[in-house]
Amino acid sequence: MNSLFAQLTLADVHQDVARNIVSLRESQNLFDDLTDDPAEWPLAQKVEDEVKPPPYRSRTPIIDRPFEDAEWFNAIIWPFKHWQSSRFSDGTYGVWYGSESVETTVYESAYHWYRGLLSDAGYERTAVVAERKVYSVACGAALLDLRKAAAEHPDVLHPSNYAFCQSVGARIHREGHPGLLTQSVRRPAGENMAIFNPGVLSNPRQNCQLTYRIEGERIIVEKQPGVAWITLDVHGPFVASVNLDSRRPL
Repeated sequence: MNSLFAQLTLADVHQDVARNIVSLRESQNLFDDLTDDPAEWPLAQKVEDEVKPPPYRSRTPIIDRPFEDAEWFNAIIWPFKHWQSSRFSDGTYGVWYGSESVETTVYESAYHWYRGLLSDAGYERTAVVAERKVYSVACGAALLDLRKAAAEHPDVLHPSNYAFCQSVGARIHREGHPGLLTQSVRRPAGENMAIFNPGVLSNPRQNCQLTYRIEGERIIVEKQPGVAWITLDVHGPFVASVNLDSRRPL
């Protein structure tokens, strides 16, 4: 591993990064328990709006953000509060993952959704639908650049064995580096960022909503309900066809 770090350079990253998380296209109406008359729901919403404080915008939101700022929590803070094992973490610390494009997040998240959740549960032959939300998050940091080093250290891009990557991540975490930049394993044309310090992330904004749908041997990804955007072969590596004509229905 020392030889890997000896050849690393820094990538000065100042750009939006796409973060793909589980979500719902339509949130539950919290006022339908108060009355069965839909005409009265706007009145309840008006009362809430009148007593609710205005949105808070802080120069240091990691310190000052209000508890109700769900976007900040969902788009940035969640993995730092809920540690789990991943490519660059053994589960004893949190790592935030994002990609340079929405397309790359689709490849990454669809792979883990299908392989990790559905196959383990035995539902790989059952029609399943999942809804996702993609955020654009500003990233400003000097990241360790693993892209060229992967040629001499192929385990950085191993599709299933994370042992080497987790040892790399443990050192980055221990030494306090903000994060790293690496080629996407699931979409080689794309790039991923693994962030170890939430302080280099800011300004989360909703980018789009997605629906993942398993149909036979394919995962259909929709931006518009009922319109295929990306189609993935579940037998991987995920070879996709992209529908550039959003008018074509499924």
